Amino acid sequence: MNSRQKSDDVSGEIANKMQKRVTAPNRDLPPRNQQFLLDFEQLQGQIQDQEQLRAVTESVLIAFVVQCCAHVPQSEFLLFALRSLSRVGHVKWDSFLPSLLSTISSAEGSSGPGSPTMAVSLSTAVVGSTGTSLIASGPNAAGSFISSPASPLPSMQGIGSPTQSTAEQSSGPSLSPVKPSELDGPGQLPIMKVNQSVRTTAVSYLRQLASKVILIALEFNLKPVTNAEIFSHMTNWLINWDQRNLGIDESDTAKGWKIERSPFEWMHICLDVIWKLVDEDRCLIPFYELIRSGLQFVDNIPDDESLFGIILEIHRRRDMVASHMQMLDQHLHCPSFGTHRFLSQTYPNVPGEPIANLRYSPITYPSVLGEPLHGEELAFSIQRGSLDWERALRCLRHALHTTPSPDWWRRVLLVAPCYRQQAQPPTPGAVFSPEMICEAVIERTIELLKFSNSEVQCWQDWLMFADIFFFLMKSGCIDFLDFVNKLASRVPQGDLRSNHVTWLLAQIIRIEIVMNTLSSDPKKVETTRKIISFHKEDKNTDVSSTSPQNILLDFISSSQTLRIWSFNSAIREYLNSEQLQKGKKIDEWWKQVTKGERMMDFMNVDERSMGMFWVLSYTMAQPACDAVMNWFTSAGVTEILQGPNVQSNDRMMMMRETCPLSMSLLSGLSINLCSKLAYQLEEGIFLGQVIPSIAMVETYVRLLLIDPHSLFRPHFTVTFDDFLLICSLYHGKNKALMYDVTKIISMIKGKRGEHRLFRLAENLCMNLILSIRDFFLVKKELKGPTEFTETLNRMTIISLAITIKTRGIAEVEQMLYLQRLLEQIMATSQHTWSEKTLRYFPPLIRDSLIGRMDKRGQAIQAWQQARVLREFSPEEVTSNIYTMVDVLLHHIQLELQRGHAAQDLLSKAISGIVFFIWTHELLPLDILLLALIDRDDDPYALRIVISLLDRTELQQRIKMFCASRNSPEHWLNNQPPKRVEIQKALGNHLVWKDRYPPFFDDIAARLVPVIPLIIYRLIENDATDIAERVLALYSSLLIFHPLRFTFVRDILAYFYGHLPSKLIVRILKVLDISKIPLSESFPQYVSSNPPICPPVDYFATLLVGLVNSVIPPLNSKSKSETASEPSGISGRPTISKSQASPQSGSVNNADGQKAFYQNQDPGTYTQLVLETATIEILSLPATASHIVSSLVQIVVNVQPSLIQSTNGLQGLSGGSGQTSGLPTSPSAGGSESSGPNRSAPAPGINATNFVSKSGYSCQQLSCLMIQACGLLLAQLPPEFHLQLYSEASRIIKECWWLTDGMRSIKELDSAVSYALVDPSWASQDNTSTAIGNIVALLHSFFSNLPHEWLESTHTIIKHLRPVTSIGMMRIAFRIMSPLLPRLSFARPLFMKTLALLFNVMADVFGKNSQPATPVDASEIRDLIDFMHHAVMYEGQGGPVQTSSKPKPEILTLCGKVMELLRPDVQHLFTHLQTDPNSSIYAATDPKQAHNPT
Repeated sequence: MNSRQKSDDVSGEIANKMQKRVTAPNRDLPPRNQQFLLDFEQLQGQIQDQEQLRAVTESVLIAFVVQCCAHVPQSEFLLFALRSLSRVGHVKWDSFLPSLLSTISSAEGSSGPGSPTMAVSLSTAVVGSTGTSLIASGPNAAGSFISSPASPLPSMQGIGSPTQSTAEQSSGPSLSPVKPSELDGPGQLPIMKVNQSVRTTAVSYLRQLASKVILIALEFNLKPVTNAEIFSHMTNWLINWDQRNLGIDESDTAKGWKIERSPFEWMHICLDVIWKLVDEDRCLIPFYELIRSGLQFVDNIPDDESLFGIILEIHRRRDMVASHMQMLDQHLHCPSFGTHRFLSQTYPNVPGEPIANLRYSPITYPSVLGEPLHGEELAFSIQRGSLDWERALRCLRHALHTTPSPDWWRRVLLVAPCYRQQAQPPTPGAVFSPEMICEAVIERTIELLKFSNSEVQCWQDWLMFADIFFFLMKSGCIDFLDFVNKLASRVPQGDLRSNHVTWLLAQIIRIEIVMNTLSSDPKKVETTRKIISFHKEDKNTDVSSTSPQNILLDFISSSQTLRIWSFNSAIREYLNSEQLQKGKKIDEWWKQVTKGERMMDFMNVDERSMGMFWVLSYTMAQPACDAVMNWFTSAGVTEILQGPNVQSNDRMMMMRETCPLSMSLLSGLSINLCSKLAYQLEEGIFLGQVIPSIAMVETYVRLLLIDPHSLFRPHFTVTFDDFLLICSLYHGKNKALMYDVTKIISMIKGKRGEHRLFRLAENLCMNLILSIRDFFLVKKELKGPTEFTETLNRMTIISLAITIKTRGIAEVEQMLYLQRLLEQIMATSQHTWSEKTLRYFPPLIRDSLIGRMDKRGQAIQAWQQARVLREFSPEEVTSNIYTMVDVLLHHIQLELQRGHAAQDLLSKAISGIVFFIWTHELLPLDILLLALIDRDDDPYALRIVISLLDRTELQQRIKMFCASRNSPEHWLNNQPPKRVEIQKALGNHLVWKDRYPPFFDDIAARLVPVIPLIIYRLIENDATDIAERVLALYSSLLIFHPLRFTFVRDILAYFYGHLPSKLIVRILKVLDISKIPLSESFPQYVSSNPPICPPVDYFATLLVGLVNSVIPPLNSKSKSETASEPSGISGRPTISKSQASPQSGSVNNADGQKAFYQNQDPGTYTQLVLETATIEILSLPATASHIVSSLVQIVVNVQPSLIQSTNGLQGLSGGSGQTSGLPTSPSAGGSESSGPNRSAPAPGINATNFVSKSGYSCQQLSCLMIQACGLLLAQLPPEFHLQLYSEASRIIKECWWLTDGMRSIKELDSAVSYALVDPSWASQDNTSTAIGNIVALLHSFFSNLPHEWLESTHTIIKHLRPVTSIGMMRIAFRIMSPLLPRLSFARPLFMKTLALLFNVMADVFGKNSQPATPVDASEIRDLIDFMHHAVMYEGQGGPVQTSSKPKPEILTLCGKVMELLRPDVQHLFTHLQTDPNSSIYAATDPKQAHNPT
């Protein structure tokens, strides 16, 4: 009783208080909602134009939604009215909703300080709603809105819920639920901040009501474009949910104004809208749109379970899409610099040769969706220590080891910000930041220091590193001050046991950038002290008994000290007096050497003098340079006598020969001196009044070979004839030089009498064209006919055929302009190729040439007309020779028909040709031989060629040429060169009136590029025995072939499967076997009789060799190499360079890396090792099937083979990923570790020494061997690729659990996920699987394939079809999916691949497919998301943006192939079609929406 009474008292008290607070006026209740329908029907009868009524109705309703959003009863009435009117057709959602959303956007956007009208109305609505929901708000705004002149309705007061009268509204102050005084308090806010809070609340109300309206609309069938509009606004609202984005400061809100209404209410309804849109039953919007919407990147995620749930689901499905975009072990994919070409990971949009001037992106960084990203801003944002940072460093470390061409560095580097002259836009293709470059250079410096401290002979490594370091510093890619500071902090004084760092800094101290930086450095004294701190004095040095290197390192600190002192005298107190005394010793030594009239004798330099001269090059570069130049002029000059054909009064003076400077002397000179010397030699050679000596030219070439980076020239423009051949040796400049030589040829080919220069330039261009193993244009512009000669046009066709067949077409752009390139050539070349030659041409070229008309008959008729003898131009001579050959062969055929013996006719023809070649010296032999082999469709052409090659006259010239050259390694010959007389070297036809002496030119040398082409023709005509004999006969000449290694590699690949073993052995003898890193057991297999197939262990050894010498080393040190101190940075011990490789120990010198000039062909030691492995594979008597089977067997079982064969090392195999350089495995050796997926040891592999020799752990080595196998297979001809696809599909299909119908979908999905873990992750738990390793191999293989050869990748899927289980389908997708981003720049191949994946899906989810276990479409949500993403990526041509649209051609394709799928699966792809009534992509594309297909 008492409790009830207390309760009544409390209730009465509350009622009294409320009565005091609220005074409700006496008025009638509003009519029921049903009355609205009756009133509207009455109004409808008064309006004739129903469409206008609908438009006005929608406008009024939109105004009411904005004005009444904070009034609950009015909001409920509006929802009822909208639902009712839409049912009778007086509200069309497809016009109403876009207008409503647009109005809301305007309201929210105009609610700032500059738009008071909407702010006032929204504020009024909110203030009226904060106390009670019974109070209406602001009718005037709505009334003024609808009372426009265009409105046919004078008043809307009688419809629906009545609004307040003016009298009622005037009593507002007494009805106000909140008094202004009640807002006062200790934390009173300014009025503006209060208004901001009110507007924020108003926006919440408005969004909540709008979302409820949309939920009603979604009960009806909306157009796709309307759904897209709704989705866009909903996601934007959620992304910008934070009140800071609505114009209010969060901190101010927290202090004094608390929004009573939580934003979560409208967010929940908004989320309901989104879930309805992406619901799979209706699929109004594909879930993929959420994945790319950016909703998951909300900065300030509210503490709300609903929003967190959708973000979590987006992240989950986004990660699955990203996994399909990336290859297995993609973090291990890194350029090896083992090939001539670099496969760029980005593709420019401009086709043609200008791509050579664009940047090259050797790596990319994956986005959250797995897309490859690049760009300067991205490179600068990479965090130190991240996986992307380590991947970039791995690439740079490998580049510093393998020294790719200067052109590569130029196209990947960025100028450090401190050296940029002015603001410039970010570089789009950049992937390395200057900070990364600096870090890699510091690590390489520390690594070499450790080698030196361990007494490892690595002087050559230091020289090569200094060359690159100078290039990087001079290019402004390293911040010098930052480099010094970081290096000083990373190199403790206790680790300095030599002056190598001081020597390295002395190389760059004279660079202008460095000097300016030191001069302007505000902390120059501190910086100088750090530089001096690297000095290491050796007080017990005996100069008379040390090597030149030790002398240089001992004296280098004094040289650097004097240089720094010269522009910073403030450091005197920090200098060591002993360093200054050593500087005086150098001066005294030089004065003694140059005392009186004496000069330094560079022909007889002992080690002490060499070391002291090296030091002199750092202290006094100009006197040292003058001493060298004086040496070349010391022998005086001589006058060239006039020849019998010359009648001239001009005197021609020539330097007498001296010996060139030796490579050992040049290698230790400062780069500053080398640069000075190179410029002075150029001036003397090209601009001097006296003809230079061969020794001077040879020395200049040696400088370029020693320092190819620091002496790099962006362009070469030369007119000196004999020097053209020398420039072809310059590293990485073949294309640029070819274009320069072509300009010379085009200028003189029509001039009469310019035969010598023309033939030299043409022969050099032949060598250049055949040396370019990549695509090139015959003109830098793809317009007009080529400027090449007829001979060069034919050479270009041959070079392209060899390149395409042996290496494939690398880039998409090259595929596009190949046909135009061929048209340019054929516009001026009338040649028709024989059927035998065309048979071996790649199809792309063969199809373009096979239908050409043979015009030799017309040429023969023209020849038979009377001709006037005159002085011909060089090109006319060429044309006459080609025609003469046609006439000669035609004449032989006529005489045969008249009964003459073939042998007699051939003898007579050969005698006549020999007479004109050797007696009168009127015919250029190289052009004549090329003309004959190009007519190999005539049975007697090649017989004449062989007869000419057998002539004693030619053999004698070959012997004379070889005797005068001694060795192709011209840089090793330090004796005074012997100049051959011009008449003996070139003959009458080329010399004529010319007196200029030859340098390296000779008629025999002209045959160097011709002999390999003769071999090609003989093989094409099945004359392999004759080809073998020619190779044996000209073996002494072919050693001077500048590209004989490439010739062997290419001819083995070009004719793979068509060469007998005997000829293969003869081809291999062209190589200098002692310098080629062939496997020890290779000779016994290649020459075995009967043929013996190598065991699996042989191929495993090859792969380990590639891991050690070609694959970039991992970034961190593994457990197995902790005992080897020098290996801390590179990831492999130095000793492995000679011990772990499959090559014989004699090849690897003890001095570490080899200089560039020792590997000119193919270019670097890395390329040499990879190409040697390729040559071995191509030479083996085993079939491609057996070779591929052995390699795949190794990969499938690589991890257990290594672990079980290394016994004692087995304990190391379970190490954590922290020291392995590999990511930590997520599987942690789950319950399925011992299941049927696990791979077993490969029989026949004895891997006991593999791990110890490589320096890697078992886990690391197993993953890198997979990468090495993929790289090797990508170098082999397409025959091997087809075998790989066949073998890989066989292994995959042999996995019984894939076709086990008894397994549930969940079990199968788990097994597939387990099998497809990255091998680098699985290896951490020793849980590698056969399928995982195979897919990783395929991905490594794909990443190294040129674009053209990617077309055959479909073969593996064709082998796997028909796919009968969802597990097999997932494996097929995992194999092919990562290719789609790369193929997106080549639409035809992209479309083929996309169609293939749809067909694979149709095998399991097709209309007619009957899987053993029924599978719901929801099981492949990730694949559906990925297909949407791939289509969008191709449409954007790169990473997907919010504005990305699919291309109509792709949607057309998808619409066709979707017809193969089951209706429930087809339903999920609804939007990937061109029907704007079904697809949001077609509906939102103006072109497709107006022109539906």
